[in-house]
Amino acid sequence: MNNDSDTWDKFCNYLWFDKKINIWLDISKINFTCDQITNLENKFIDVFSAIKELEAGSISNIDEGRQVGHYWLRNPSVAPNNLIKDEINNDIKDISEFGENILNGKIRNNKNQIYTDVLWIGIGGSGLGPLLITEALQKNSVGLHFSYIDNIDPFLITEKLDELSDKLSTTLFVVVSKSGGTPEPKIAMNIIKNYVVNNNLEWNSNAVAITMKDSKLYKKAQLEKWLKIFNLPDWVGGRTSITSSVGLLPLSLINQDISEFISGAAIMDELTRKTNLKDNPAALLSSAWFFSGDGVGKRDMVVLPYRDRLQVFSKYLQQLVMESLGKKFNRKGEIVHQGISVFGNKGSTDQHAYVQQLRDGIDNFFCIFIELLDTPENNNYYDSENPKEFLSGFLQGTRSALSNENRQSITITLDKLNCLTLGALIALFERAVSFYAELVDINAYDQPGVEAGKKAAAEIIDHQKKVTDILNTGEELSINEITSLVGNSSSEPIFFIIRQMCFGNNDYLIKGDWSNPSTILIKKLDKV
Repeated sequence: MNNDSDTWDKFCNYLWFDKKINIWLDISKINFTCDQITNLENKFIDVFSAIKELEAGSISNIDEGRQVGHYWLRNPSVAPNNLIKDEINNDIKDISEFGENILNGKIRNNKNQIYTDVLWIGIGGSGLGPLLITEALQKNSVGLHFSYIDNIDPFLITEKLDELSDKLSTTLFVVVSKSGGTPEPKIAMNIIKNYVVNNNLEWNSNAVAITMKDSKLYKKAQLEKWLKIFNLPDWVGGRTSITSSVGLLPLSLINQDISEFISGAAIMDELTRKTNLKDNPAALLSSAWFFSGDGVGKRDMVVLPYRDRLQVFSKYLQQLVMESLGKKFNRKGEIVHQGISVFGNKGSTDQHAYVQQLRDGIDNFFCIFIELLDTPENNNYYDSENPKEFLSGFLQGTRSALSNENRQSITITLDKLNCLTLGALIALFERAVSFYAELVDINAYDQPGVEAGKKAAAEIIDHQKKVTDILNTGEELSINEITSLVGNSSSEPIFFIIRQMCFGNNDYLIKGDWSNPSTILIKKLDKV
């Protein structure tokens, strides 16, 4: 066990700070030695070289033959050619002007009404990024009110349409899909569009697309003369799209400073190009992950921001970290099963939830505390008890209690939460993910597991159509008979399809026992 002097020295030696953005990073509560850091510095020679190639435009998403260029979005001057540089600058200008004209009323609906709301339709990073932006930065309902469809849960869609029922005519319907073929946003868009049109409301002049040029969605929006189409380049992945139009459009519609957000990310990018490990915050952060999990992801990441506005941040990081680092194979084709699981909520709420296990239970995690130093401008209602000071006390107390049990943690401190610091915080984790992937020799920018899941889902959806057609014949059939007619090798997915279609649906006559699927007989009833 280190004494207090050793602990203090380690804290001072590895505390990182930058005065441009007033962010601190402390990894001293991670178990590592100076010798281990020295050894890792040698590995970082190759890491820094690989990231430099990535930013220069190497093909990194090998599965799709794509470059990875979200770094260019916040500093177009580092883009590999002038065409991309001009494209980025034009996109930023286009979004800024559109947002300004929506808010000042120059752009109105077909009834000459100002827009009041946004119904945002996007899945994964296309939903999580905008949600983080609005939750973290929208102040006192300034700008448009945002609602999100980030899943095709029928109850969610119904709920959001009910909430907006009186305001649908003044709602912007923003649909985000790079290819235009992703099923979830496509299905949600079609449902909402049909509802709007069937209620004699305008869709086309209220609809906005964020998509790749010449995609299915792009062509649809162009053909139907939607209000606006914003560019989503093919070299931007969903989980790193927040500094693209996906994140900048929400910023503009809540009257926040796009340039400050981009600047914060750009400053962090530049800081993380330093080739001295101790001067590079992303190198320090990824090193902490590496040491904590022995380079094989032995520990989960528990994210505890001590401000409500950052509650969504743990969900945002779940996709960024787990989709990037959860890989079966390394670059040599060897099975490695890499990954870091991410969960969290917020402090001090979690001190009354799962901190008990973090301190006394299984030691399979490291914490990331996120601390804010600012105070609301209007704090006249404070008396002798300042909530900011109590919150800080809870954070330090939890950090200390975990450390006393040799539970590892990282602390990130921001002087305030605004566009600049949020942009920097996001870029810090994006860069750390890239560095960690290089340390463990995996590709952070492909997603074969996601693609496999999409393929399997597409097969099930195809089976659903076949089952519907088979039942439309009016024959009484068992699940095994339907399975044979579908041409599937297993009856289990057919049972799931039948149960979803028929349970509680009066269009079908069901015989047999649901607890014994082999006894089930299904027949579609003739409609009178």
